[in-house]
Amino acid sequence: MLKTLSSFFLSVLVMAQVNLAFADGMPKPWGLGLQESASPSHARITEFHDMMLWIISAVVLFVFLLLVYVVVRYSKEVNKKPETFTHHVLLEVIWTVIPVVILIVIAVPSFKLLYYTDRTAEPEMTLKVTGYQWYWGYEYPDHDDKSFSAYMIPDAEINADKGEVRLLSTDEKVVLPVDTNIQILVTAADVIHSFAVPSLGLKTDAIPGRLNETWVRIEKPGVYYGQCSELCGKDHAYMPIEIHAVSKEDFQAWAQK
Repeated sequence: MLKTLSSFFLSVLVMAQVNLAFADGMPKPWGLGLQESASPSHARITEFHDMMLWIISAVVLFVFLLLVYVVVRYSKEVNKKPETFTHHVLLEVIWTVIPVVILIVIAVPSFKLLYYTDRTAEPEMTLKVTGYQWYWGYEYPDHDDKSFSAYMIPDAEINADKGEVRLLSTDEKVVLPVDTNIQILVTAADVIHSFAVPSLGLKTDAIPGRLNETWVRIEKPGVYYGQCSELCGKDHAYMPIEIHAVSKEDFQAWAQK
């Protein structure tokens, strides 16, 4: 038993050390909470998430304590003679007004966040993303219509020395400049997909025959990973997204190749 526990805690420590070696824009072993923010959109999503967590926790705690009180206060042993009242106007007003106030507190920042992440008023460049079974196509209409398709690197070809990650690395990388308002147009060529990069606050459905819009402003250089987030067939789990955020100068040099 002692040996088993020792092995368990040792594995936890090892995973914690491995955790430090991964890039910021990807899931981490034993991770808790949302990924580290790399864009203003994700930062606001995280703030809203944290606010909701406090509200939900308070509601759950209140309901739990109320149930405990009712079970104890009105048990057969304590309450020998059952109450006969059926209405309490003040109480009914309170339990109607308080939920309405809570919903308003949630709705206002929710709509503000929804409209903020919807689109950017002044895009500095555009990236078009097209979902296929089972890979992604990318186009840069502002840069001589540069385009390519990105496929997941098979397990047998993963090279950890190059920083490649199983199930997340792609043969072609999406390169984007930091500190730039980037308009992202998302569509699909066959079935419904979803373009999602958690650390950038991106998740937009790719629908055949329809062009959906979102945007991103990456705040720091790095590698950010995502995946298709809509069931799209047998290889749905093998449609990763790999974004390399670089300086504006490095992006221009890459775009001119």
